[in-house]
Amino acid sequence: MRDVRKSVQIKKIIKGALKEDIGKGDITTRAIVKPEVRGYVEAMAKDEFLVAGIDVFGEVFRIQDRCIKVKGLMKDGRKVRKGDIIACVEGPLHSILQAERVALNLFQRMCGIATQTNRYVRAVRGTKARILDTRKTMPGLRLLDKMAVKIGGGVNHRMGLYDAVLIKDNHIAAAGGITEAVRAQKKALRKKTKIEVETKNLEEVKEALKSGVDVVMLDNMPVFEMKKAVKMVAGKVLLEASGNVSLKNVSAIAKTGVDFISVGEITHSVRAADISLKIRNREEKNKRN
Repeated sequence: MRDVRKSVQIKKIIKGALKEDIGKGDITTRAIVKPEVRGYVEAMAKDEFLVAGIDVFGEVFRIQDRCIKVKGLMKDGRKVRKGDIIACVEGPLHSILQAERVALNLFQRMCGIATQTNRYVRAVRGTKARILDTRKTMPGLRLLDKMAVKIGGGVNHRMGLYDAVLIKDNHIAAAGGITEAVRAQKKALRKKTKIEVETKNLEEVKEALKSGVDVVMLDNMPVFEMKKAVKMVAGKVLLEASGNVSLKNVSAIAKTGVDFISVGEITHSVRAADISLKIRNREEKNKRN
């Protein structure tokens, strides 16, 4: 995982989220909690999930107030159960309370993504298929979403439209066909870049092979047709299965012999992990130290 403290983009995400939430000031905390009051709080798991983004969680508090100290008790990739203490936060209580929602929102989402990704990864064990993410991420949070996918054992596809070629159905329609779209793409490329093209049937798979692409996406194909595509391709290019993938059918898809399975659900419909942040007393703090 990248060094969160050195990541300009992650800091930008956090600062924007804090500004959105706090605005001109937390009028509730300002009235109730004096600046000199210090507090000790614990982040506790209220369900089973995979930890992801513990450094992001801590960085939110550090950006809010450098006097806040965060101790992560669980590392990324660690499975936790209900009641486990994940992290301890200590410092000016008014600053902790102002940052807690942003810290939890980002952390809970990342944990949820990693957990669901890992379910898919475990479902395809024993096959060569690897689980890919998509661009179906929360706007503004793509970097964090994709970090969570990797922690869960998945593989990042392209980060955006700028770093990889994926010729989809609308590109094909606009160009007049797969062959024409690939030809135009190759002509435009300034450096060697792998080209992936979306196909919907075996005829399109044949055309994609003839056009000289590197990766063929099998979009919304039934399993029996994917098996035929795998035999047809015979390892000449990589194959990615996509569309309507679920935990119920991902194992069957993986057993067809495809190289990758992209799953939009792991980021676009994720259930956030359940984590609470509670103020503790000095005795409880001493037990953790």
